[in-house]
Amino acid sequence: MMLSAELEGAIPLADFFGSGGFCAALDTYAAAHAGADRRAVASMWSLYYFSILTIPYIVARRADCALPIAVHDMTIALAEDGLPRALGLAGEGDWSDGNDDLLSFVVPLVSQHIPEIISQLKAKGGIAPKLAWNNAAVYIDYAFNATERERPADADAWAARPLFTEPRLPDGSLNPFLGCLRHEIEGEQTVCRRKVCCLRYLLPGIPSCGELCALPAQRKQ
Repeated sequence: MMLSAELEGAIPLADFFGSGGFCAALDTYAAAHAGADRRAVASMWSLYYFSILTIPYIVARRADCALPIAVHDMTIALAEDGLPRALGLAGEGDWSDGNDDLLSFVVPLVSQHIPEIISQLKAKGGIAPKLAWNNAAVYIDYAFNATERERPADADAWAARPLFTEPRLPDGSLNPFLGCLRHEIEGEQTVCRRKVCCLRYLLPGIPSCGELCALPAQRKQ
């Protein structure tokens, strides 16, 4: 994620999704996986997209900076294989109040960005919204847990838990991440699991996501 003015090959997101650019990107990536399910192609594309959107955004919020992530203000640049390479911002963001509440963090993502992308993923990639929300959820979970400050010994070890257990966000809207991830105890180990499979197993040459997978048969692949 960087300033659009410094991003080589930057295309406004609205133009990218509205002029056929997204479909062309999926076609380019699909060409490297001949015969692959279109839904799997779109899902993998979204994993790259949501990683470069949500991880920098959450890390910036941890550093008390609220990045401008409204779709109409952003740009995108692609790699040669059609996958997202970088996202461009109109500005460097504004100081935030230092609130470490993850539910508050995600409100702008939910109100200004992710739903519009998910509608494109459904319309042009054929993937269900619940799958796309789950794809975004895993990176928000990762970023928030990885940047968690030292916690009291009796605190919940899963810092991001409220994102997946609270029915509503602080603005009163329904929480689209509810139930997307869960922690399960297996022997002496705690394992994080998705609710919906990302379909990567349908792409030749792409490794399984292991124990995170929603499908038991894919966890050991």
